[in-house]
Parts: sequence; structure tokens; C-alpha cells
Amino acid sequence: MHSKAQHQRQPPPPAGPWLWDIFCQVIDNFGDVGVCWRLAADLAARGHTVRLWLDDTQALNWLAPGALEGRWPGVSVRDWSDASKPQVLQGLEPAQVWMESFGCELPTAFVAARALSLGGVLQPVWTNLEYLSAEDFVERCHALPSPVMSGPAKGWTKHFYYPGFTPQTGGLVREPGLLERRGAFRSAERHIFLQSLGLADEGGPLVSLFCYDCAPVAQLLEQLGTQTPPVHLLVTAGKASGLAEHALAQAPDGKSDLRVSFLPLLSQTDFDQLLWACDLNFVRGEDSLVRALWAGQPFVWQIYPQDDGVHRAKLAAFLDFIDAPALVRNWHAQWNGVVPWRGDVPLPMAPEVPWRAWARALQNGLATQTDLVSGLLGFVAERQSVMKK
Repeated sequence: MHSKAQHQRQPPPPAGPWLWDIFCQVIDNFGDVGVCWRLAADLAARGHTVRLWLDDTQALNWLAPGALEGRWPGVSVRDWSDASKPQVLQGLEPAQVWMESFGCELPTAFVAARALSLGGVLQPVWTNLEYLSAEDFVERCHALPSPVMSGPAKGWTKHFYYPGFTPQTGGLVREPGLLERRGAFRSAERHIFLQSLGLADEGGPLVSLFCYDCAPVAQLLEQLGTQTPPVHLLVTAGKASGLAEHALAQAPDGKSDLRVSFLPLLSQTDFDQLLWACDLNFVRGEDSLVRALWAGQPFVWQIYPQDDGVHRAKLAAFLDFIDAPALVRNWHAQWNGVVPWRGDVPLPMAPEVPWRAWARALQNGLATQTDLVSGLLGFVAERQSVMKK
């Protein structure tokens, strides 16, 4: 892994507790709400109170069962439209921290209500949580101020907050005790987890599949079907299951030892255990990439594809940062359509492939850094100190 990621940064002292307003607009695929929910739940577990404002709450029904009913202490889920209603804003306790996630903007009425109540003198610590990237600009832009030039909060300041893979960034979401729980997950727990999904654990290699609808799933299934010992593929609900079902229906008759099971929608807790249980994880987007890193198992990441092709530079920056060996680079290149599918690139189940040891070393290196929530708490405490002077 990149050498500058090896320097340990001392965690900030405990801060708060504070009231947080986190805003999230669900653009696509529910990855944004997944990241924001993990962030909110982690803050609440550390004693803070969070209001999570969403314009689409349906994903929380399976990502965090009970969230919409208020059964997660410290987190309340609010409807985005309520942040513009005077009758709601009049009785709303002012928060010490505001967060705009992934480029969304706070409703003008919400900002105006707070600005007027404070006479335009004080402001909350206002952050803009950006997308995860290993590109060089992240370190340069992390924590930079962004003055508000117009509107009811004119004269206030926002700050960019970039998740990342180095101590010079905001870090990655990693709840306290996560790696200890991962380390305690043994074969017995794998057996119990698979049983909870109605699956038998036959002891062979497990592969999970979570992907976008442009992934070469048919080619993957064909290659997995030639593996020895036979592979059991666990397909997540949604786009991955649709692709896998189509591929199986179109496959020519012939010998294949591949066993395929289709999973229900999983909570974030169950999704983490799925990644821990599998010998190889195909993941997509931001949240599941981070969870695959903490799983410490071989993984292949499908980056969110963009029409202008800029996602390829982002993928290359990530692979360069993690010092990915040739095998890992080859898998990422063909899985993301950078090169044509070959079908002969070895999988990590082969004993001579050192993919597993590399993945575990990568996990251990990243674990030496301050996690995202700890870094945020330190940043907010610092900003409050500056504003009080």
C-alpha cells in the first residue's frame, strides 16, 4: 500500500455530544443513503444525536430495519420536504453540526430559519461530505473552506470533507470494534449465518456478487463453473440477481459445477457478514467497497460507470494507491470493461494465488488510520474552538 498511508495519526479526544443534521438526496442505487446511515448510526453509538433528512426512505426498510419506526436510539429519520415547512422549523431544536452529503444543498428555508434565529452571528459547523476517491486532489481539497456568498447564510463558511485512504483525508467509516467482530467471525459463525439465509454450508468456496447492470455476469458465471472445488455463488437482490437469472437462462447446456443461490434484500449488518463469509467478493460503488476492505477477503470492485469515462481514472488511482498486484489489476480491468474479458485470469481460491494475504495486509494497513467519524468529531471540535474565539 502507498507509503504515506502507513503513518499513524493520533485519534482526537472525545468530543460533544452534539446534535447533527445530515441531509441526503437518494440519487441512484441507494449507496448514498447507505453511507449516510452508517455515519449516522456510528455517531449515535458514540453518544451523539442525529436527524437524517432523506428524500427517499424506502431503502432503510431493509438496510436498517426499525429505523423508520424510531427504533435506533439517537437517530431520527426525517422527510426532506419537512425541512422547508415553517410549522416544522419553528419547533426544531438547532443543531450544532450540518452535513450536506454528496453535493446536495440544504433547503433555503431550513438555512434561513437557523440564520434568523441566531441573528446572523453564529453558525453551526457546516460540512459537505464528498465522494470517496484515491485521486491526488482529495488530499489538497480535504477540509478546505467554501464561503457562502449569497442567501440567508451569506458570510458563513462551509468546509469540504473528503473520505479517503490516507491520514491527510477524512478516512473511512469504521465503527469501533468492527475489526474485532470481523476477527471473531469463524467457520461456526459462517455456518450459522448461511443457515439464517436458508442455505447449507458445504464447506466449499463462497463468492458473493453485488454489481451494476453493465457487469459481465454471464462470463463470470461461465468461469466460476469450471473451478475446482465447485464454487457456490451468492447473488444479492436487485440488478445482480436479474443479470444472473438471465445468464443462467441463456447458458448453453453443458457441464457446470457452479451452484447459485439468490439472496433476499440484506440489512447492512447481514451484508457485512456476507462479505466476511465469502472467499471472494464482487462489490460495487462506495459503501460496499469500504466494507469489502474491512472484510479482509479478496474482492473485485465495480466502480460506478460514467458516460465520459472519468471513472477509469478513479479506478486506476485506487489500484495504484493500494499497490494492487497484477492479478488484482487484471480482474478489475476486465470486470470494469477496461479490457475485453479473457476468462483465464486465476481466481483467489487456487492455493498458489497470494490474493488473500494481500487483502488482509491491505486491511491491516488501512486500520492504522483514524476512522471517518473520529476524524469528523475532531474537525468539528476544532471548528467550534475557532468560531468561539
